[in-house]
Formats: sequence, structure tokens, C-alpha cells
Amino acid sequence: MSDRVIAGRYQLATILGEGGMGQVWTGYDQRLDRRVAVKLLRPDKVSGGSAGSAEAEEMRRRFTRECRVTAQVDHPGLVTVHDAGSDGEDLYLVMQHVEGCDLADHLAQHSPYPWTWAVSVAAQLCGVLAAVHAVPIVHRDLKPRNVMVGPDGTVTVLDLGVASVMDTPDTTRLTQVGVPIGSPAYMAPEQALSGAVGPYTDLYALGVVLHELLSGGVPFAGATALGVLHRHLSEAPVPLRQLRPDVPPALEALVLRLLAKEPEARPGSAQEVYEALVPLLPSHGRPAEALDPTRPFLRPHAPWPDRAGSAPATSTPAAQPAPADDRPRTDIAAEVDHVRRLLDEGRLTQAADLLGNLLPVAASQHGEYSAVVRSLRKQYAATLMDDGQYRRALPELRRLAQDYAADTGTGSGQHKALRVRYEIAQCLEQLGEAAAALAEYRALLPYFENQYANSDRELPLEIRRRIGHLLLSLGDRPAARDTLGRLLFDAERLHGPHHPFAAELRNTLHWLSQVP
Repeated sequence: MSDRVIAGRYQLATILGEGGMGQVWTGYDQRLDRRVAVKLLRPDKVSGGSAGSAEAEEMRRRFTRECRVTAQVDHPGLVTVHDAGSDGEDLYLVMQHVEGCDLADHLAQHSPYPWTWAVSVAAQLCGVLAAVHAVPIVHRDLKPRNVMVGPDGTVTVLDLGVASVMDTPDTTRLTQVGVPIGSPAYMAPEQALSGAVGPYTDLYALGVVLHELLSGGVPFAGATALGVLHRHLSEAPVPLRQLRPDVPPALEALVLRLLAKEPEARPGSAQEVYEALVPLLPSHGRPAEALDPTRPFLRPHAPWPDRAGSAPATSTPAAQPAPADDRPRTDIAAEVDHVRRLLDEGRLTQAADLLGNLLPVAASQHGEYSAVVRSLRKQYAATLMDDGQYRRALPELRRLAQDYAADTGTGSGQHKALRVRYEIAQCLEQLGEAAAALAEYRALLPYFENQYANSDRELPLEIRRRIGHLLLSLGDRPAARDTLGRLLFDAERLHGPHHPFAAELRNTLHWLSQVP
């Protein structure tokens, strides 16, 4: 057992794995006397900067945010996060200790899987993905090493949120050798090309995992990461029934849909994949072995119907009637001060909840269209976005844009409405609504190009970059090449050829040049 105790509480015991970005240990929570798993990450090694650099500090901030967002998801197929923080130069994540073995080791013992096992694993994974996509979170690194099979056959997904820290959704993060951060064998073509991620990238990874379970190998392998990524971009997978004739035709067809090069050709959601798998699940009552993934099925862990498309129960409540005269009036200024203290302490979720409850009270005291309510709504939306709660932020931003646009005759109101619409486009992008986000960015671009024609050109350039990446995610590669090529010319003229923005664009265009 190690002598190290993390955060004065978690005693490290046995190292489970180690890589370039950190370590995973079994450990003990000394306060609650329970076994836990502890992941240690080094921000300087992940970001490429020194321990105290701006890159490492940004990594710490993103790590804290992603752990907070991950903690919002409650699903039995997802490992529970107990704690997170920093200890010395390490970031730590304390998780539930899951008994069993990881899916890669389980497959090695039973390769290839009985096809009913593969279907049962995939169905359980769909339940998890449907829950996390509804937040919305994208796993980004779904693979057998990040999945545990328990003694009762239940499947648990690990590392939700950690992959988000390694690969930010709005930036193409390439290593020094030009390989996107992630696991190339499970990486969707659009993720390799542009860093664009959404539920569709997790579904592609699910297709790779299913192919591997059924055939014993991933669909695209190679001697180098670049070679593997090129095969994802340019080669069609071998249909499973050519490798294994006992695979049902419907299952082969589903895997091929999941592995489609273009995101729009894949199933629309994890819920849709689950429903396609249900007819293939094993019948009940058959004997089951230990670590048999068919055991949990009386349809447990199924995604909630229509959950991804519904508004969360915690959305902003409607304005309530004015409080009765005999009830004490809420001191809004004092509550706002409380919110500021929470934000200073990084307690974003609590601050957002307080603001959401304060909005109807402020509306009853000051009026729905008052400056007080508008200011609170703006802070509420910004806090939700900082906390990764894009689905809750979207209606607040739309209301703000509508209110600002109604300020006719004031240039500042129109400009504020446009800035809010930019945030709406970002929300749509994060929620995986690529076509809607693209339309919004395109509508905004002329306004911002005129606004900043003789001053700061950074925002128009960023909008054009996002347009290019969204075109990639929607499968329109010719338009993406044209958009990003023109953008590279303007970026080099403005910043010079060695600026990081221009270098990123060249990397993306280089990848595009390799696509047939």
C-alpha cells in the first residue's frame, strides 16, 4: 500500500493502470471506510505546458467544470463520482470502486463474444449514452477499457467527463505529431478531422465496440495512429456476416449504420439504437454464467422514452403571483450578493439554482420586463453555460435575445441581441444540433463582420471556424474545405503564418486533403 493520502482522506493502495496523462489506483476512503478508485491526472503533462503555466491552469479549471457536469448524471450504468479536486500538482477524481473486469479483458477471455452477449452489452451502453446525451455530455472516448463488466453481468461506463478535459469540443487539439487526442481505433471520422463531437461520435464508437465484440477485432487497425485514422476516413468496414455468418442480418445492418462515415447516416440517438437491439435481446429464463452480460435483461437500464427531447424538470419556473402582504419580501440584493459569493467559490450549480428560483420572485416584485429581471436572466444564462447546462440555458438566452431585439431604436439593444444569439448558436452546437447552429452562425456572420470591420476581427474569424467545423460534422466536406481555406488565407494575413489559429486550420485542411 502506498503511503500517500490524497486530500487528507483517500489512502492510495494498489495501482491499476498508468499512462502518459496519469494513474488509476485502488484506494480507501478513510472517513467512510470504503474502497474507492482514484484517478490522478497531471495538468502539465496533458496540456503540454509547465505545472504553473496558463495551459495547466486552464486544464484545472476545465477538469473542475467537467467533474461538476458529470455529477449531474444519475444512472446505474455510470460509475459514481464521489469527489474531485487538486492535491499538489495532481488533479484527482475519486470514483465508486466497481467489481469485475474491464470489457477488453472480458472479451479476451471469450473472444469472439456470443452475439447475444454483444447485444446485451450494447443495449446497456445505449441506456447510459441516452442518459448522458440528455444532459448534454458526450463521452468522446467510449472503448472496452472504459467499460466494466460486473459479477452480475451489469455494464458500467467509466471516465465520463475526463475525456472532455482531454479534448475540448470547440477546438481541434492535435499533438505534436498531428494525431488527435483520443483513441484512434474508436474515433469517428469527423472527430479525427475537426475535433467535432456530439452524440453521433459516441454512436460511432459504439459501432466500433460492437464490431470488436462480434468479430474479435476493431474494424480498422494499423501500424500507426495516422494510418488507423486514415482508414476510418476512407475505407468501408467489412460486413460482420462475412467474418461471422451466425450474426443476425439485422445486427450486421445496425453495426454498418453506426459505422457510417457521415453522422447524418447513423441512427438518430442512443434510444433509437436501443429499440433496434430489443428484438435481438436473449429470451428470459435461460441459465446465465457469472459475468454474463445477458443476465440483467428484463429491460433494466433502458433509456427513458423521449427523455432526450424533453425539457428538464429543473428549468426556470414560471413567474408566480406577487407574495401576500403578510409574507416577508425577498431581499433580492442580498440574494444576488449570495450568488456572487457562490460564483467566486466556483459553486456554479448552486448559484444557477438560486438564480432560477430568484427570477420569478424578482418578476413579481419589479415586473417581468424590468432591468432587474433582465440582469438576473443574463447572469442565470451565463452561469448555466459556464456549468455546462446548455439545455437549461437555451430558453433563457432566447428570451433575452427577444427582449433586447424589442429595444427598437437603440443600437446597443440590437448589438446585445446579436451577442446573445451568438451564445444561442454555441448552445445549439453543444447540444449536437449542428444544422440549427450552422444556420444561426451564418445569419450572424455578416453583422459581426460589419461591426468589427475596422477593429477586432477575432470574433468573425471564430464564427467562420465554427461554420467550417459544423460543415464537416454535417458531411459537407467541399464546403468545409472552401470555408476553412478562405479562413486560413485571412488568418495568415491578419496574424501571420505561425499563429496557433492558422496552424490549427492547416492541420484540419491537411486531414481533409487525405479524404477521397
